[in-house]
Amino acid sequence: MTPPERTARLRDAIASMAETTERLSRLSQRSYQNPYTAVEWPSSVDPERQWFSSPEYLSLYGTPLWERLDEPARRRLAFHEAVNFYSLNIHGEKGLMEGLAARLYRRDLLEVADYLHHFLDEENKHSIYFGGFCTRYARVYRSRQLPFEESRARDVEDLLFFVKTMIFEEIVDVYNRVQARDDRLEPIARFINRNHHLEESRHLVFGRRLVAALWEACAPDWDGTVRADIRAYLAQFLVATWREYYNPDVYADAGLADPWEVAEQAWSAPAQREHRRRVSAKVLGYLTGIGLLDKEPVDAF
Repeated sequence: MTPPERTARLRDAIASMAETTERLSRLSQRSYQNPYTAVEWPSSVDPERQWFSSPEYLSLYGTPLWERLDEPARRRLAFHEAVNFYSLNIHGEKGLMEGLAARLYRRDLLEVADYLHHFLDEENKHSIYFGGFCTRYARVYRSRQLPFEESRARDVEDLLFFVKTMIFEEIVDVYNRVQARDDRLEPIARFINRNHHLEESRHLVFGRRLVAALWEACAPDWDGTVRADIRAYLAQFLVATWREYYNPDVYADAGLADPWEVAEQAWSAPAQREHRRRVSAKVLGYLTGIGLLDKEPVDAF
């Protein structure tokens, strides 16, 4: 397949998404909100008396470490894990916004440019909510995820960018859906999770369609080495993404001794391995179903 033929095939694949992107754009317009007036921030929070994360989704849940914590300590951990979760989203959305802006109005992606504007706008608003919580009540945790710096062909880079976005957001959305409905959580935590889920649900529809379109249009031209590189890279990314849910800075702020050792114990705990497998099942099932992945990235579990 020659480059012009590949470009034409990709353009046709993107054009086939027109009905989907038009519908998603209408939904975004209908639910447009002002992030500076949509929420009323509490004047203060009490991490040892209030819940900010669902206990069953905490990184120590189901481990011997969890059993040794009293109730105030569990709530304190839940607060700092909420801050970490919001911080992960801030860092993830910074990279996402950069990548979306770089692809805006590119000729081969022109058919989806209108929705990319909504995508960018909504990700910026999400960062305002996440950052608003972190800077009011705690801090923004640093990201320890190092960029994978390799030069690849543009079509491969595009696929990797949107698949990474999809993996990150699908995992986050599982947490959002659970925590948006959890009546134990403080209203501000439920609001942030619910709002993020409602808008991300559109992004996930777009992401699934676009990833499938890019894979179907480009993969036939890639040899086994390129496909293997893509799969290995995504397996590394999945591990790196999950690793950040086990943050030593969180454990230190929660008052736990030996935070790095806590992180390793939690990561290796059978209950947590099963938790990661369960939360990742939907996105990995989708990627395997379209042939992009050929097996479960076992190192993450």
